[in-house]
Amino acid sequence: MKKSFIAALSLIAIVSLTIFSGCQQVPLTGRQQLLLVSDADALAIGKQQYDDTISKSKLSMDPAAKAMTLRVGTRLANAVDTFIKDNKLGSSVPAFNWEFNVIDDPKTVNAFCLPGGKIAVYTGILPVAKNDSGLAVVLAHEIAHAVAKHGAERLSQLLLANYGSVTLADAMKSEPKQTQDLLTLAYGVGANVGILLPYNRLQESEADHIGLILMARAGYDPREALSFWQRMEAIESGSTPEFLSTHPITSERIAAIQNELPEALKYYKPVKDTK
Repeated sequence: MKKSFIAALSLIAIVSLTIFSGCQQVPLTGRQQLLLVSDADALAIGKQQYDDTISKSKLSMDPAAKAMTLRVGTRLANAVDTFIKDNKLGSSVPAFNWEFNVIDDPKTVNAFCLPGGKIAVYTGILPVAKNDSGLAVVLAHEIAHAVAKHGAERLSQLLLANYGSVTLADAMKSEPKQTQDLLTLAYGVGANVGILLPYNRLQESEADHIGLILMARAGYDPREALSFWQRMEAIESGSTPEFLSTHPITSERIAAIQNELPEALKYYKPVKDTK
């Protein structure tokens, strides 16, 4: 009995040490988060999913849609790179190797940014975005999820719940099929991004907060976020778009965005070519 007690204590100590060593802070919010997934693994997962999704999708040939996505994406990418440099986050936020694509799917109201800055916009969300500023709301929010490592965080939570705190590499060795299923839930690997595990309310709030500041730093008026989410709320009564299945709207959420605007506006300097 004594041996089993000591073994139990050892296991608790190992798990506690793993959890402690896996804790990091989210940029801007300072929230402690559990990360059992390395940056290298997260980047590899992001690249794998992105390449898989792009290879199976019909890419848009619409020059206006492609130009708009590249224009907005590039400005936000520059703002993110500057934000990381100004706040000395290079050691905690891996370098983004940006890619932008537009997927020709007018029925899919969605967009995503995977680890490493792998961005895709579905044409179905463009009528809701309406213009550059509206698209900046969408992309800044999605980029904020990547900057805050929310995908790695929820995968870590799944690993902890299913295996009692292990690294991704260990889980893949011991339970490859089950771990692949967890990857699908957290990142949508090898599947349509519409089946992503929904972000929790705290992660959504952080992405709203960080996204407002990123778009403001890129020269887009963060007040456009209210108009965009109100447009999304208006179409929520019909069939729920993919974007709303993973980014649910609440009146509290819109109110929180309103309260965060004064902080974001401190970073806002209009750019002449903003559309």
